[in-house]
Order: sequence, then structure tokens, then C-alpha cells
Amino acid sequence: MIRGSQPTLDNIREKVLAEERLSFEDGLFLYEPTTPLHEIGELANLVRERKNGDRTYYNINTHLNTTNVCVYRCTFCAFRADLRDERGYVMSDAEILARGGEAVENGCTEMHIVGGLHHQKSYDWYLNTVRILHEAYPELHLKAWTGVEINWFEFLTKRPVRAILQELIDAGLGSMPGGGAEIFHPEVRDKICEHKSDASKWLDIHRTAHELGLRTNCTMLYGHIENAYHRIDHLSRLRELQDETGGFQTFIPLAFHPENTGLAHIQKPSAVMDLRTVAISRLMLDNIPHIKAYWIMLGIGTAQAAQAYGADDLDGTVRHELIYHDAGATTPELLSVDDLRRLIVEAGREPVERDTLYNRIERDPTDMRRWHVTEAVSS
Repeated sequence: MIRGSQPTLDNIREKVLAEERLSFEDGLFLYEPTTPLHEIGELANLVRERKNGDRTYYNINTHLNTTNVCVYRCTFCAFRADLRDERGYVMSDAEILARGGEAVENGCTEMHIVGGLHHQKSYDWYLNTVRILHEAYPELHLKAWTGVEINWFEFLTKRPVRAILQELIDAGLGSMPGGGAEIFHPEVRDKICEHKSDASKWLDIHRTAHELGLRTNCTMLYGHIENAYHRIDHLSRLRELQDETGGFQTFIPLAFHPENTGLAHIQKPSAVMDLRTVAISRLMLDNIPHIKAYWIMLGIGTAQAAQAYGADDLDGTVRHELIYHDAGATTPELLSVDDLRRLIVEAGREPVERDTLYNRIERDPTDMRRWHVTEAVSS
């Protein structure tokens, strides 16, 4: 492709076949409604199979949202509550430990822990959540606290991010989720979550986590007031940090659910937009190993179809998910392992159970609570 020339699908195809990086302008071109979705999907599938073959990953996991009381009032959020709101709640240590016991009893390998920024709870309360769960259930991988929460801990303690993360690691933290990224560009971020950590802070927290050996996920919330430029800008910033650290393992495009939010007048993204975003994410993020089609937000059918549009992960059983169901997600509150495997097989893929770090899991067929890690199946 001649430098400075207008992108075309043929030129983009040549780049993909040659394993060359797509440009910012290429990404914008792929988002144009006239660029055929099926051809974008075909290219994304090529990259997906080059990286992960026919495998589609899933895990047996549970969510833990320790409180919905939050000092921030993000426009897009339906989960948060005020301190005196009748919806507000705070989980006790006993309730947190009971949830951990339920997870282990149901064969979970991962607990995904996020929640509100409760202004009457100290950093030690959040740290203690990790510590007591790890001490009671050391076999359970704890994926906890988004970059926004880590930034809140920094504010509460006036301590460096590196020291906070190291203390969490020492307490049992295994990895970090990718939430709180939303959209990085200030034109959008300042309108939907003006008081949250900005893009540079979010990225720097994940950079520090990677330097300490933590693997993290990354996300993008799309389908609200942003446009294609903001999405490609977001993906480009993630790609740049991944070039530097290599610490992101999975990217999850999150479809906005407007119900019960301050943006309830906006129509949620269509399945066409969902598949286009999954595919473009796979093509732009050439250095991130996995793309997850999060069935909670996309819907089961779209998440299944996304396995042919660049995604290689369906997420997991997802017990006790609250955040997106509060925003109007109509997906089931739990999928069984049989459901997940069936959906993957129907999509023409090989189901592979993974742990949080993408090691293959083998189960005792007579007792699903008994499992062990075999070889690592991906970087």
C-alpha cells in the first residue's frame, strides 16, 4: 500500500495476509457502514485462526460485586447506588467467604471481583476481601479491582500504585480485570465518567501491573455517544501499551446497555455493530492474544456468531453477574458447562476449558469440583 493513500479493502487484505499492522486510517475505513461486514469478518477469522486455531475458550467462574455504593455518578452506569439508597448494599466478610465457598463447591477456577467506590470504606476493606478469600480458598484465582478502583485506592492511601499493587499481590491477587477503560478519548470520557481516572492514569496502572508480573485484561465500552474515531483511538492506545509491556492477555469489547442509565434514550448497539466491533478489534489488536465475546452483554446468539468474526473466547458460566443485568441485559444469569460447550460446538469450534491465564483445565468426569491444570495452551 502506498503511504498516504486512501485505504481499500484490497489493501487491508494484503496487509492482513502479510501480517502487517493496520493503520489508524484502516480502522476508520473498516468502521464505514459501506465496508462489507462479511469480508471484515473473513479477515478477522483468518487472524483468529492464525493465533488460536479452532479453539474457543471458556471457564467456570463467578462474579463478586462487594458493594454497589459508589462515590462516582457515571452517566452510563445502572449498577451504582447512593449510600442511603434502598438499593445500596455492602457485603460482610461472612457473605464474601460464603460466595467463595459456593464458587469452589461449583468447580469455579476464577472469581472476578469488582464493585463500587464506597466512600466510607477504607482501602483495607478492599485489601481484606482479597486476603480472606485467598486464605480460605487458595485454589481460586482472584481477578480483582479495575484500574479505576486501584486509582481510588491511590487516592485513599496517598501511596504509590506500585506499592498498592504489590500489597494486593502479596495478599493473593492473581490478575486484574479490564473494566473502567470505557472510552479513553477525553471528548467522550469527560461526558460519561468525568471524575474517573483518565486514560493516561488507567494505562499507567496497567503498565505498572504488567511490570510487576500481573496479567490483565482490557476493554472498550462502545455504542453510546462515541464514534468510530474514538473507538480506533482507544484500540490504538491499547495496542501501543501492549507493544511496550505484553501484559494484556484478552480484549473484551463491551456493548453498551442503556436501560436504567442516564443514557436511556440511546438505542443499544445492533448485532451488526457488535460483530463489526469484534472483527475490527481482532484486526487492529494484532499483539493481544485473545478476543472475548462476552455473552452477558452481546447476547448468546451474537457471542456465538462472533466466534467466526475474530473472537476465540466466550467467557464462562458467570455466576452472580449484576452490573450488566442491572443495565437491562436479558441474557441468563448463568450458563452451564454443557450449554457453553454446546454453543461452541454449534459454532464449529473446539471447546477448551481454561483457567484465568489460559492454561488448559482437565476435570475429573466423576466430580466436576476436582480439576487440574495441564499445559499452557496460549501465551
